[in-house]
Amino acid sequence: MLNYSKKGLRQFFERFKSRLSQRIVLLIFGSIVVIEALLIIPSVGKRKQELLLQLKEVSDAKITWIMMTYSKDSDAKILAEVAQLDRMSPLIVGGAVYKSNGQLVGTFGELPKLSLSEIPNTQTLRLQKGSRFDGVWSAAKMQSDYTIVIRHDASSVRPELLAYVGRIVGLVVIISAFITITVWIALEPLAIAPILQLRNDLLVAGEAIRNDEDPPEFYSASIERKDELGDVIAAFRQMFKQITEAISDRKLAEAALQTSLIKVETYSKALNKELEKGREIQKNFLPAQLLQIPDWEIAAFFQPARQVAGDFYDAFKLSNDNVGLVIADVCDKGVGAALFMALFRSILRVFSSQTQLRGRASAILDVNQPINGWIGESMSTNLAHLNALHAVCLTNDYVAEHHGDMGMFATLFFGVLDPTTGLLTYINGGHEPLFILNPEGGVKEHLKSTGPAVGMLPDMKFKICQTYLKPGEILFGYTDGVPEARNCDGEFFTAKRLLSILEQSVTSASALIDHIAESVLTHTGQAEQFDDITMLAVQRASL
Repeated sequence: MLNYSKKGLRQFFERFKSRLSQRIVLLIFGSIVVIEALLIIPSVGKRKQELLLQLKEVSDAKITWIMMTYSKDSDAKILAEVAQLDRMSPLIVGGAVYKSNGQLVGTFGELPKLSLSEIPNTQTLRLQKGSRFDGVWSAAKMQSDYTIVIRHDASSVRPELLAYVGRIVGLVVIISAFITITVWIALEPLAIAPILQLRNDLLVAGEAIRNDEDPPEFYSASIERKDELGDVIAAFRQMFKQITEAISDRKLAEAALQTSLIKVETYSKALNKELEKGREIQKNFLPAQLLQIPDWEIAAFFQPARQVAGDFYDAFKLSNDNVGLVIADVCDKGVGAALFMALFRSILRVFSSQTQLRGRASAILDVNQPINGWIGESMSTNLAHLNALHAVCLTNDYVAEHHGDMGMFATLFFGVLDPTTGLLTYINGGHEPLFILNPEGGVKEHLKSTGPAVGMLPDMKFKICQTYLKPGEILFGYTDGVPEARNCDGEFFTAKRLLSILEQSVTSASALIDHIAESVLTHTGQAEQFDDITMLAVQRASL
């Protein structure tokens, strides 16, 4: 029982230490003190008047007797009788006698500070400097010809008044403390304790949410109230329920997301594996080793933007020791472009090796005159070049007829080179212009487009052109990934910068390719590559 009482007292004082309890106690106590103070002030003034009246009553009977007995006597007699009052009572220390017309008859003892002009027709009580009190008996009140002012010793009034105030203040403090404690005890179980418990519940709830723990048992869960505080507690329980439900839903979503991520990661790994296989397969469509031709150098550069690409280049042998040169860019990117790249490359090789135009050679050459006429001196060479280049038309028709609904096409340059003479017969199907470079640097000739992109529509016409590569000259081709290579700021490498490099003197095809590749990769830096970068260079040896 004793331990239970100690525990209750300890909880009581702990709650009393709370800021809310202290503010409530201070507010109640202060309010009561202020109210009591407003009531005490008039009471103190009234008590002061009572004490002064008691002093005056000492002289009142004597003065009344004097005025009744000596009212008909002379002024000197009246003054003499009044002057004897200071000997009759130690509280009387002086006074003054006035005629009804205001004439001073005489004074005795201490002169009163209350002048005749300040004396009203009624009784006046005035405490002078805390130790003297001037009492007035006016002529009108006493129905006589004299007004008398008596000075009293009021030194006993202040201690009595202070003692009175002290008793009242003590009583006010006791009453205020009693009422405050009573009100606090009444409010503690009704408002203070529930609020403090609700605060603790909020802290516990916050810890549970932060540590991702199970919902704890709340003290406020056992409280059922119909007032505003009950509404707050109900709102807290509802809020915590919603939060825990949201956390539970989040956990389920996270678990589902984690499962999805695992599936996506597994699928991504499988896809990357397949794409890697595709990349390896696609690499096999590019020349594993560039064709080696006496007195000629062939160099190339290829960097895909993704694991598989749409750009390709090729250099392969044709009949009569001719060489097929191809650089192409299939539209779009990714797997689709890579598949069509393989298709274009394969059928170009097949058609260029097996096509034979029917008819007399002279008639065929007349019908298929190049833009600048046949400049090749050998009819058989010209015809062989023409037969090989007819592969472009066949490839165009095949892709357009069988895959036209997919909208896939390619820009490509297909040239047939006679290594002996340097004769180059070509078709440029919508591709970037190729350049023939002088040995000392600078562009000698632009091999511009001679027809549309390949595979867009069937029965398209492609013009043929011829030119010569002289000793030391370089044929240079590229895809649009070179001038459109961007750095981290989105700036393009540009065709202008490429041409500035081509103006410089180069020693070999491989040196030219390496120089341009280094410049492009330095420009792009760590930026993401958006398009495939492909280059092909063919140089005829100098004499």
